[in-house]
Amino acid sequence: MKNSFIFALMIVAAMWAVFIVNLLVPIDFNQFGIIPRTVEGIKGILFAPFLHANLAHIVSNTIPMLILTTVLFLFYRNIAVRVLLLSTVMGGTLVWFFGRNAYHIGASGVIFALVAFLIASGIFRRQVKALLIAIVIFVFYGGVVWGILPTQQGVSWESHLFGFLSGIALAYLFKDSDK
Repeated sequence: MKNSFIFALMIVAAMWAVFIVNLLVPIDFNQFGIIPRTVEGIKGILFAPFLHANLAHIVSNTIPMLILTTVLFLFYRNIAVRVLLLSTVMGGTLVWFFGRNAYHIGASGVIFALVAFLIASGIFRRQVKALLIAIVIFVFYGGVVWGILPTQQGVSWESHLFGFLSGIALAYLFKDSDK
């Protein structure tokens, strides 16, 4: 468990380091987010999860990222890195193709992917442990599903939606792994 938490902490620390440096330097790093259907926006597929608009934005992503990444690495350690990377790339790529014309930044797409992966894995694997994890994640994070709807201006519901769909696809893809 310690190693799982340390890895999650390193990811969150990287998010915070980028946020703090972005405050201190005269360059706005958020320009490196996903800009759909533009060549310059492609780099955002990898960078967007580390970019946050303001303190409230990064704070709202910190605890879920820490908890969900820890759970992922604790219970799915053999596929955790692949799930994390693929959810970032898949969700980000779908936002790049189908998102509205805006800067898409933040870790919430990955968070939605992790929620969906952990819940869907319980359904697809049909194992007691995976199902218990799914139930716990659903109880604590099931309400995020409302975030896939375009209800809040300035929030990338596309990142939420495509992250969520990516998580489900990855749960199905890896349903026979780590058994």
